[in-house]
Amino acid sequence: MACIDLPPRPRILVIALRRLGDVLLTTPLIASLRAAWPEAVIDALVFADTAGILDGNPDINNVITMPGRRTVAQSLTLAAKLWRGYDLAISTQSGDRPTFFAFVAGRRRVALVDQSFKGRVKQKLLDRSLIYVPGVHRVEEMLRLADTLGIARAPRLVAPRPRDSADAPHGDYAVIHAAPMFRYKQWTAQGWRDLAAVLAARGMTVVATGGPSADECAYLDSVWSGASVTRLDGRLDWAQLSGLLASANVFIGPDTSVTHLAAATGVPTVALFGPTDPRLWGPWPASGLDSVWADTGKMQQRGNVVLVQNTLPCTPCQLEGCERRLDSYSACLDELTSAQVIAAVDQALRSKR
Repeated sequence: MACIDLPPRPRILVIALRRLGDVLLTTPLIASLRAAWPEAVIDALVFADTAGILDGNPDINNVITMPGRRTVAQSLTLAAKLWRGYDLAISTQSGDRPTFFAFVAGRRRVALVDQSFKGRVKQKLLDRSLIYVPGVHRVEEMLRLADTLGIARAPRLVAPRPRDSADAPHGDYAVIHAAPMFRYKQWTAQGWRDLAAVLAARGMTVVATGGPSADECAYLDSVWSGASVTRLDGRLDWAQLSGLLASANVFIGPDTSVTHLAAATGVPTVALFGPTDPRLWGPWPASGLDSVWADTGKMQQRGNVVLVQNTLPCTPCQLEGCERRLDSYSACLDELTSAQVIAAVDQALRSKR
């Protein structure tokens, strides 16, 4: 496809109104835009609580934020501020709200659309569109948007620029991020404690990270009760966390944004997956994904990432746990053994950065 026609030094807006991990996974598209138009002004529109994942991104000039829960008046005020302020606006989602902001902001508009009647209507408002195809990894989806624009792909995640933290340990250390956003992605507390004990017995300092919320802190209090770990939950910003991960011997975490971030830094990464389909959301290795993740497998490795699953007949169900709700348990994770995870850690430690 021919490259979309833009003026010299264009102004480009990338709209990503999703969760933290989703925003990080848009960075290959932004890197592709920067390579195609080095002199462009490239801005990103994201929710306020996800902006930190773009800290120090060299491909972005400005990050524009909006509240996750906003009033109609706030949306209209933002729309008026953005009105036709960009030569190109790109929606990385097929939803109504991001497509609306792309239409408002861009003189030329490109968006992901679905195959519904509403999607066909949206196409009338766009200069180019990409039809949503189920079963495609989120990063591949972003790279297909680059194809739609007619520009070369830059298939790499861009992590926040690393910054040192005074709390970072010296010597060998492992980072464990035990808290996903939702209950149905949690591994067992005993499993995390067993893993920490094995790593400590091997002479590593075990660093436990997490977010600042009271609920997450309470959960981690229960997970790490009696364990020998250095807790840094709630004490690091994204740049400091990026720096901590980049210098670690190994990282272990569930299906969460921090696991995607760890993979992007190049640290040997162990990802614990349960109901989520790796074909869609498996971490993207620092060197790129040479072959797609399989939907299921006890242990898979791509680049610096080892993905471990407890394969039940229903894995991966792509549902919110066995009870179909965010606070549900997931049998595939509850039955994942410490031995399986430790074997995955051993494999990750044998791999080269």
